[in-house]
Amino acid sequence: MNNNDIFKKLRVALQLRDDQIEDILKLVDFRMSKGEIGNFFRNADHPKYVECGDQVLRNFLNGLVIHLRGTKENPKNAMEVIKRNQSEVNNKTVEKPKAEFKPKAAPKKKPFNPKDKKQTPKVQVVEKVQYKNGKNKKS
Repeated sequence: MNNNDIFKKLRVALQLRDDQIEDILKLVDFRMSKGEIGNFFRNADHPKYVECGDQVLRNFLNGLVIHLRGTKENPKNAMEVIKRNQSEVNNKTVEKPKAEFKPKAAPKKKPFNPKDKKQTPKVQVVEKVQYKNGKNKKS
C-alpha cells in the first residue's frame, strides 16, 4: 500500500472534497492547488497520475489533526467536525436537481435525389494501352 492509497482511503472515510483537503493543507502552511491534489486520486495508469510523496502525506496528516481536534487554545470535538462534513456532503447532493432526460428531435433529412449530386468528370487512369498477352492472333 502506497501513500496514494492511504490518502484515498482517508479522503473516502472522512468524506473530504478537494477544496476541504486544500484548506486542511493550508492549516500547516502547505499550499497545493485542487488540480495537484486531484492528480493523487487518479488511476495509476492515467497520464496525469502523480505519486504522493511522504512530505505531502505528512503535512496532510498534521493538518488533519488540527482540522479535527483543533489547537490547544481552541479545541474541537472530532466527531462533530466529521458529522458537519457529512451533512455538507449530503446537502450538496440534495441541492443539485437532476435534469430530466429529453431526447433531441432528429433533424429531418432530405430524400436522396441523384440529380442533386454533383457530377464529377471521370478521369481515365490508363489511356489507350494495348495489352499483348500470349501469341499474336490474326483473325
